[in-house]
Amino acid sequence: MPSDLAHLTERQQKWFASVKASLETRTGKTLDQWVAIAKTCPHDKPNARRDWLKAEHGLLQNSAMFVLHEAFPEADDAGALRDALWRDPEARETLESVRKFSESLGPIVVGQRKSFTAFSRDVQFAAMRPVKGKGALLGLKLDPALSPRLIAPVRAESWSERLTATILLPDAAAFDDEAQDLFRQASLNG
Repeated sequence: MPSDLAHLTERQQKWFASVKASLETRTGKTLDQWVAIAKTCPHDKPNARRDWLKAEHGLLQNSAMFVLHEAFPEADDAGALRDALWRDPEARETLESVRKFSESLGPIVVGQRKSFTAFSRDVQFAAMRPVKGKGALLGLKLDPALSPRLIAPVRAESWSERLTATILLPDAAAFDDEAQDLFRQASLNG
């Protein structure tokens, strides 16, 4: 299980525990043995490593990702991922505005992925990514008909398909009372 559980929801923590508990039964190898195998991988990119474990060793997707997380925890450094993604100071300020607001809504887990920042309770209800030269895109688990500011996603996003509405935030000021209310409503769906 990941050593830093603060960025995981309770549901995610239970999932990691179940994968870990069943790994040896399903594969015949302990987690330590899988970690040793993963470290012999000739690739250095996470997706190539995952594909290698699947193709060469028969691991399924979730098991492969779990093993890689344990073998290469530095690849999941949330701070480094956030800094790499949110380089633009204005977009970063918008992210921080949303993150600070999320703290006022009770227990919300803010998780960092390579291409977006996720907001979850039991499940993900919002996510954000920077948009070059345009600010940040906030995806929400809401019906786009709720507000004229919401639009259905115009392209497939790497975040959860449950997020069915987006709002473009050109700067932190755009995360105004209405946008905050939409975020709050989405948080009730997570």
